[in-house]
Amino acid sequence: PSSQTNAFIFVRIQGGFHDIRNSICDVVVVARLLNATLVMPEILSTTSSKGISSQFKSFAYLYNEDQFVLSLAKDVKVVRTLPKDLKGARRKKEIPVFRVPYSASPTYYLLRVLPVLKKHSVVEIVISEGGCLQPILPPHFEEYQRLRCRVAFHALRFRQEVQDLSARILQRLRAPGRPFIAFDPGMTREALAYHGCAELFQDVHTELIQHKRSWMIKRGFVKGRLSVNSAAARLKGSCPLMPEEIGILLRAYGYTKDAIIYVSGGEVFGGQRTLIALHAMFENVVDRTSLSTPWELSRLYGQEVNLVNAPPAHPFTEEVKKRAAWKNAGPRPRPLPPPPARPKSYNIEGWWGWVAESDNEPDSTVMELRTNAHKLLWEAIDYAVCVEADVFIPGFDRDGKGHPNFASLVMGHRLYQSAASKTFRPDRKEAVKLVDEIRNHTYQANHTWLTSVRRHLRKTLLDGIIEASNNSKPLSFLSHPVPECSCSRHNANEVSNNSSVPSASQIWTALGVSHQCPAWMDAGPVSQTKDKENEDDLADDDSISGLFFAPSGVNQGGGEAEVSTKEENQFEDQDELEGGER
Repeated sequence: PSSQTNAFIFVRIQGGFHDIRNSICDVVVVARLLNATLVMPEILSTTSSKGISSQFKSFAYLYNEDQFVLSLAKDVKVVRTLPKDLKGARRKKEIPVFRVPYSASPTYYLLRVLPVLKKHSVVEIVISEGGCLQPILPPHFEEYQRLRCRVAFHALRFRQEVQDLSARILQRLRAPGRPFIAFDPGMTREALAYHGCAELFQDVHTELIQHKRSWMIKRGFVKGRLSVNSAAARLKGSCPLMPEEIGILLRAYGYTKDAIIYVSGGEVFGGQRTLIALHAMFENVVDRTSLSTPWELSRLYGQEVNLVNAPPAHPFTEEVKKRAAWKNAGPRPRPLPPPPARPKSYNIEGWWGWVAESDNEPDSTVMELRTNAHKLLWEAIDYAVCVEADVFIPGFDRDGKGHPNFASLVMGHRLYQSAASKTFRPDRKEAVKLVDEIRNHTYQANHTWLTSVRRHLRKTLLDGIIEASNNSKPLSFLSHPVPECSCSRHNANEVSNNSSVPSASQIWTALGVSHQCPAWMDAGPVSQTKDKENEDDLADDDSISGLFFAPSGVNQGGGEAEVSTKEENQFEDQDELEGGER
């Protein structure tokens, strides 16, 4: 960066984990575009949370500040705080504030923000939509796109405590010595409300989703009717794939019951009840809570202020007060006083009483604000695990604003880091159709259906990437940082270990990557899929065309779909044979 910058840019970021990550990458590019000094971004989810540890403040609560500054030293000048005079002006609200739109163009900043920046020496930018710069920039801004990748994949490192716990969880996942699958449900209340998927649930969950959708409609976030045919939306692929449906696809693909499934995400709407079917299909369904101890998580949070209410008065003192009040209460007999009003309290895990009382949701309690800050750390751990997973499959790739979500960022990072890693991107419309075909006879899946599922999932390994370049990239560059942040090797003759998984060179060719890598990269290791399983034989072997759920020793009647115990054992022997060949 130039030694003389125009001024300072101070940024405040609202939103969840994926919003924050997108926004930080955008503001670094904006600072470079305007030749400005960037003040360390402020994450409002942490500054608004009461009682979180004073060891970590704002940006440092999630990311490593030193790594951020050093990694960007040759791109953007970054300082930790504003100078004293400008800090005082900000407290007095004397500096100009811009609430920038989600996908502002470079022209917006050059024509509207830059003149004000030069005049006042500082501007404050508030980002609330999960991004402040359009994802696809003109061709002559290609280096700015690469800067986004340097920020996202090199400068944004989680603080050491998060990295250490993530590494321990990964070690525990890989301890059995076999690949594990990371699954992100993407089932948040906001996403379900935005896309009109209330009827996928029952009871209070439907009511909660509709209440949120009504709130979104009134504020202009959703343009449409309150009542949406969720069944029709599901058939169109607009709703998340339920954990049960993901489990059916994975079992049909050939993963056995003892496969390790890591469930990520800060929130699965509906709670553990929605995961019951997945637990029934796979024995080893785990998450960060089952792979870490309370002590390890508390170390992650640091020393926090105790928010427990003050202890109640001593029982003897209360008894003395009651007797004194009774003696001085006047002549007898006297009626009993009315019972005290019951304080309003809403149990977040039970019935949400406020749904029927108000259009607005109750203000967050201090404990809920702290939990919101903790969720950032939880999702940071999940992000690190999902990026390194042997297999990744999302249930949904959109958030409560219609933008790419946590899973989309994971898939973009995996594409950048190792293009040949196995990342399923199921077409929800096609997947729902396949699952519905055997909805009434799940235990009698025939060979034709199994072959269709496997062919579909394998097809998404490459076609899903091409589809993401058309659907996700226009909304979030980090969900598909190709071809700007990729290059082709001079000796790109790598062969994938698994013929069912496309190699990096095949992916780059399909995506039109034309840049040649520098010579020093040719000596590095070739990126290959970490999943050594060979499923080619699974699709073509008639011996495994029977049930993929049937318990041992149970013979289900049903014509072509009837499979004996012998055939099922042959299926297991086939898996063991392939395991020995790996």
